[in-house]
Amino acid sequence: MADDRMADIYAAVRLGGVDRAAARRALTEVWEELGEDGDPVQRCVVAHHLADVQDCAEDALYWDQRALAAVFAYGVPLDEGLRGFLPSLYLNLADSQRRTGDFESARMQLTIARGHLDVLAHDAYGDIIRSGLEHVEQALAAGSTERLSA
Repeated sequence: MADDRMADIYAAVRLGGVDRAAARRALTEVWEELGEDGDPVQRCVVAHHLADVQDCAEDALYWDQRALAAVFAYGVPLDEGLRGFLPSLYLNLADSQRRTGDFESARMQLTIARGHLDVLAHDAYGDIIRSGLEHVEQALAAGSTERLSA
């Protein structure tokens, strides 16, 4: 069942590359099916990707906050799997805050993200996150609220 749910989640995520609105609908449906007591990893992944397919920064920020809340939900042990999400979650939160013009909070989230980099391997994924931190930092220094290219 959990594998089927993750397959549904990743099918919806793949839609985001071709039809953001369809991805939003599919991910929102999964989010609602999961409910408040759903698996925290699944809730985190869904919210994380829902943030990515939003058209406005405020909506992205809302979903970035939901993704982080899923990780830190009451009674959820912060195991190695969930810890592995933290650099990316804080990076996305920083970027959404930057896009809403909340530069001070964005800088704070970048600092937190950097504090969690030790969980990342020195591989392609780790490089993407580290590079993303640099891009958001540069955008902050420039005072930009524009969406960064992928």
